[in-house]
Amino acid sequence: MKYNDLQISANRDKKRVGRGISAGGGKTAGRGTKGQNSRTGKKLRAMFQGGQRPLAQAIPKNRGFKSLRTPAQVVYVDHLNTLSGKVDNFDLFEAGMIATPFHAVKVIARGELTAKVDLKVQGASKSVQEAIKKAGGTFEKIATPIKQSSKEAAEADTKK
Repeated sequence: MKYNDLQISANRDKKRVGRGISAGGGKTAGRGTKGQNSRTGKKLRAMFQGGQRPLAQAIPKNRGFKSLRTPAQVVYVDHLNTLSGKVDNFDLFEAGMIATPFHAVKVIARGELTAKVDLKVQGASKSVQEAIKKAGGTFEKIATPIKQSSKEAAEADTKK
């Protein structure tokens, strides 16, 4: 017999308790012997701790809004002077200016731009776009590159 040949239902029926001794879940029906939790009708609140102050009530709340969006990686325009020609996320990553090429990059104005750069990243401030044009380069807004999975990379290597 193989594992995939087993005839097992994915959804089991709920165990019916309190149906007599011979049924297996009789008498106390899995609630123990005595006490507050064995009684019917008495439901405890989710945070009830026997009258003690609940821990979730004692801890201060985090107020405000917490964004789940990862902030863009910042590159300053004066760092672009070390690069020339076509510059994208991967070039900035190889130069050590950003941590990963697979997150959004925004170029912010600081200092002067002297190099002619054809910049292709996710964002740049208006003053940076003007500085790039003034230096003779171009700016193009592109989508964030998506990391290729190891499975896709292996398939691409076998096709070559």
